[in-house]
Amino acid sequence: MMPEIGSVADPDRRLALECVAAGVRAAKPATVIGERVSMDGPELVVDGHRYDLDDYDDVVVVGGGNAAATAASALEDVLGDRIDRGAVVTDNPTETDRIEVLPGDHPVPSERGVESTRQILELAASAGPGDLVVALVTGGGSALMPAPADGIDLGDLQTTTEALLASGAAIDEINAVRKHCSDLKGGRLAAAAAPATTVGLVFSDVVGNRLDVIASGPLTPDETTFADALGVLDRYDVDVPDAVDARLRRGSDGEYPETPDAGDPAFESVSQHVVADSHTAMDAAAEAAREAGYDPLVLSSRVRGEAREAAKALAGVAEECADTGTPVEPPAVLLSGGETTVTIRGDGVGGPNQEFVLSAALELSEPEIVVAAVDTDGVDGNAEAAGGIATSATAEPADEARAALDDNDAGTYLERRDSAVVTGPTGTNVNDLRVFVVPDR
Repeated sequence: MMPEIGSVADPDRRLALECVAAGVRAAKPATVIGERVSMDGPELVVDGHRYDLDDYDDVVVVGGGNAAATAASALEDVLGDRIDRGAVVTDNPTETDRIEVLPGDHPVPSERGVESTRQILELAASAGPGDLVVALVTGGGSALMPAPADGIDLGDLQTTTEALLASGAAIDEINAVRKHCSDLKGGRLAAAAAPATTVGLVFSDVVGNRLDVIASGPLTPDETTFADALGVLDRYDVDVPDAVDARLRRGSDGEYPETPDAGDPAFESVSQHVVADSHTAMDAAAEAAREAGYDPLVLSSRVRGEAREAAKALAGVAEECADTGTPVEPPAVLLSGGETTVTIRGDGVGGPNQEFVLSAALELSEPEIVVAAVDTDGVDGNAEAAGGIATSATAEPADEARAALDDNDAGTYLERRDSAVVTGPTGTNVNDLRVFVVPDR
């Protein structure tokens, strides 16, 4: 369990936790929407773009994801009674006044998520040409907004999702498959809302803020095809239910229409705004480091690949910093974001961030360096922890640490050493946040 930060004796370990906490706080919807969304008279203002609400008949709010309910609550603080109706799907409910919060589950879709998503689609379809639809799109939306396509049932989706998550496929590849098994993903939510004007407020948990990948792109033209989805299954040797295989093959043969592309008129009245992303968290973490007298350096917001391999590379950068003062002179904090993956070969507890931390701890030759990594939504893989924090000493004895990695059991290993970072659901999701604290030489 993550201790109270103020009670942590070691100053570098405490700073690592302070950076993590600052990053998560900055990405919370109440903070983000308060800074990026406002009303100016009758106009809704989003990052300088203006939407005169007097020009619309009704304002309808739809959406889903880990941060959807907290974002809905924050949006209510801005729009108040200008919201006529609305509903969002989430696994992290909070109290709202005008927008209904519907249940769903993550990372594997559920029956209640299917029922909730059908309500979202019906609500979007109820919008007329004179209405404004505000869509809250956040990380986790792919699992939380399941809408099984023709010929597929929930069990098929669950089995497919679990197989894809265990395969080591990147999120864009996973979502290419999910889009072609859904009635909402891959631009179909936008199609349901058309011809209403749709404004998307997007919390990005995807490397490069790709709108077609975040929550599987419900408002975005889809460049992938049924053939691409089949290619992902083949590339990672993913075994899926017969119904999924049949739908993808029939779609590839032209028996099902492809997801809407950029030429579809449904997108003519859609605009999207990324209001929070990995940089939101990293910038706040950098400020926390700066206030503590450490020089922060953002290495990248796009770190990806197998978690344990990415850890080796970034641990090497931290060692270089400690030994030579390159790329920044200690005391320093090295920050990165993005999304790493785990190819599951064992049956342990953990996730990409915990594997990153344990792998980095095994690699680090400088015992003073502290590494921490969390998923900003508060849940890392199949563990209750958000991530972990460690030094090289945490990975001793090394044979036990390596055995834990081999069994994908980094979560259990770190928990037993009081090195798990447990936050609970955070109400946001802007992907992973990783911190290396390199003390003064």
